[in-house]
Amino acid sequence: MQSEAILSVQEQQFLDAVAQAITSKQLQRLTLSQYQGDLAELEKITLRLLEVQQQTVLSALYHYKTKDVTQNYELDQALLQITALLAQCKQANFVSFDAEWQLKRTKKSVLVKCHKRESVEKTAVSSQQHDREKKRLLDPNSPFLHYLGICDAEAKVIPSMARKWKQINKFVEIFSHAVESLPKQSRAMHVVDFGSGKGYLTFALYDYLQKQQHQPQVTGVELSDKMVAFCQEVAAKSQFQQLQFFQGDVRSYQPEHLDVMIALHACDIATDFAIHTGIRLGASVIMCAPCCHKELRPQMQSPSLLKPMLQFGIHAGQQAEMLTDTIRALLLKAYGYETKVFEFVALEHTSKNKMILATKRKDISTSDAEVIAQIQALKQHYSIEQHSLELLLNNQWQAHDLGKKC
Repeated sequence: MQSEAILSVQEQQFLDAVAQAITSKQLQRLTLSQYQGDLAELEKITLRLLEVQQQTVLSALYHYKTKDVTQNYELDQALLQITALLAQCKQANFVSFDAEWQLKRTKKSVLVKCHKRESVEKTAVSSQQHDREKKRLLDPNSPFLHYLGICDAEAKVIPSMARKWKQINKFVEIFSHAVESLPKQSRAMHVVDFGSGKGYLTFALYDYLQKQQHQPQVTGVELSDKMVAFCQEVAAKSQFQQLQFFQGDVRSYQPEHLDVMIALHACDIATDFAIHTGIRLGASVIMCAPCCHKELRPQMQSPSLLKPMLQFGIHAGQQAEMLTDTIRALLLKAYGYETKVFEFVALEHTSKNKMILATKRKDISTSDAEVIAQIQALKQHYSIEQHSLELLLNNQWQAHDLGKKC
């Protein structure tokens, strides 16, 4: 990749600072965004200094819409590569141990800003090595991580899977806190993961429970028969005898009981079916990361005061998403669950980063009338006629197409 463009004074100033940071091994992170070049669907590039086989390299992570690709460059080629990429991006940000720089192109000029950083501990590049040890609940040496393509044969996280590794560890951390409060039981803890996909989380939860001396019985439910066959094979290789995978969805898989219900990225009302299954079977913990909120938006009638704000499509979508998940959280609360709604991973790792976490606190024979009244007031305010989870809990839901996992 070559660039023949003549650099402006501001661009050269920025590149000189990057070059100095690379030479002194003080570069922490360089992000090139708003890509305008020829690589289809490339959104941004993140570059860091890493130690690979006792040699410092510039590691570039190319973020495409549907995948991430890692490329390592020797330091003598690093600046040439950065110069070429910079010419095709409208914005660049880089952080060193003592400064933060920003370059931004407008139609008329190139703007460069620099902010000095104070009291920053200058750690060596070795702290950014692939094999650095971090406090993780998962052990990179676990064989299942190799079988799933997260770690290599030397138990090192594959660079392109780094974000997935962080997501899995964060999820297990949240899960660990949720199950700490559960009473000990003589029977196995049954965890059901609806929409398990390739099984990253399903395997991680089984591994965690097993190492915590629990009796795990974990079931992954997945529509794709190929994914189910793959995960069954990995479970056998990993000797996870109480980990099973079921080909189907939340309507076709009907367990007799479950202790923990998980549904990540179940599209639209599939999340409502999953939550209903958890409530109906008295799950102690319900964990959902909803997405594709389609049901309420066409029903919503903006109150007069909010019409100027909700005339914009993005705001209307965000409002519909917030309203959908608020009603879900309130329904869980009405049926005896302590409920939290929060961001479980940073947006840089995934845009689907909202989690609904519900922990059962009491058995109830009827729903909480006060909370139900709050739900009805919200529905009336926005002219909402139906919410699938409410209909399911009231045994009023009528069959129609169930959304699939996105």
